[in-house]
Amino acid sequence: MKPIIMFSLMKKSIFATLLTGLFTVSLAGVDEGEAAYRAKNYSQAENEFRLLAEQGNSQAQFNLGVMYEKGHGVPQDDTQALRWYLKAAEQGNASAQLNLGLIYNNGLGVSQDYANALNWYRKAAEQGNPQAQYNLGLMYSNGREGVSQDYTHALNWYRKAAEQGIPQAQNNLGMMYGNGQGVPQDDAQALIWYRKAAAQGNASAQNNLGMMYDKGQGVPQDDAQALIWYRKAAEQGNASAQLNLGVKYAKGEGVKQDYTQALNWYLKAAKQGNAQAQNKLGFMYDKGRGVPQDTAQAVSWYYKAAEQGDASAQLNLGVTYAMGEGVKQNWVVASALFLTMLKSNSPNAINSAIENLDVAISKMTPEQTKAARQLSLEMVKPNNLNKAIAAYLEGNE
Repeated sequence: MKPIIMFSLMKKSIFATLLTGLFTVSLAGVDEGEAAYRAKNYSQAENEFRLLAEQGNSQAQFNLGVMYEKGHGVPQDDTQALRWYLKAAEQGNASAQLNLGLIYNNGLGVSQDYANALNWYRKAAEQGNPQAQYNLGLMYSNGREGVSQDYTHALNWYRKAAEQGIPQAQNNLGMMYGNGQGVPQDDAQALIWYRKAAAQGNASAQNNLGMMYDKGQGVPQDDAQALIWYRKAAEQGNASAQLNLGVKYAKGEGVKQDYTQALNWYLKAAKQGNAQAQNKLGFMYDKGRGVPQDTAQAVSWYYKAAEQGDASAQLNLGVTYAMGEGVKQNWVVASALFLTMLKSNSPNAINSAIENLDVAISKMTPEQTKAARQLSLEMVKPNNLNKAIAAYLEGNE
């Protein structure tokens, strides 16, 4: 199983540049403004920056934009932030160009505009700004409205940012090697970049490194090492790692089998919305593993995961309706859930759906079979599975 790519916009504050010494302009007013800002004397900082900004100093313009963005010493005002960032960016200030990209990317005070975001990220990236390089790679890897997905470009920009030490870029570069996106698949290269990011504490990379050891990809299979890296990531709140750590405890791989610990980690991941963990948590309640058997709790968690499209949860929920365990037996709902599974990309899920569907259909009248098909059409609509079942049950009591 390859690591799952989960790209997300870098959460590092877009104002970090103001606080990390990027005040390279020698004018005394900027230096004094910097000192005042660090001392949280925002009124003085604003006065110093504004004087130089109005005279055309790009660093002061950028800093003033930051103050408006954060509401430090001035009322928070995205429009004013945009105005000063634009003035600085047009003079080539890379930090301002990065922040403009973020503003358009997220629609802060302006209409969301991915093409414009790409334009400003590129200007900053071409000056060597590593955060802009990462964000540019992110846009190409995901593809956005006005930005065509392009793994080759994504790889190029991730590499530039990764070589400057950006851990998110290192992790994503590793995933592109691991999945063969924009480059021939190469577990050895994936491992190199995961290690670099994991050493910096990147939780996604730690989880991905754990998966490499777990599956023996690019390294000898090693449950002990997998556990170490899963735990590091899980303790940082990474839901995928929490799920994976739960699986190791449930199976007793590299650690003594412990359903209580498995339940604990599944619950942490499930509360973050991880569908696989929700399904596994439901199964634990269903079978009474690590917790007293509770079919009502099992059904509740199966519902949460099934709503997100988890085929295993749809199967388990369908079986509960077929057997009448924790819910009133209903072959129509069971059949509709099995029919929904047929849209899965998993051959195993499809085979399970077909097997169970054959049994369910044999228990129903032609009218019920038709109702099941209609219900499944409602269930596959986005975020509508639970509502569709509830509406059917309410109308057919």
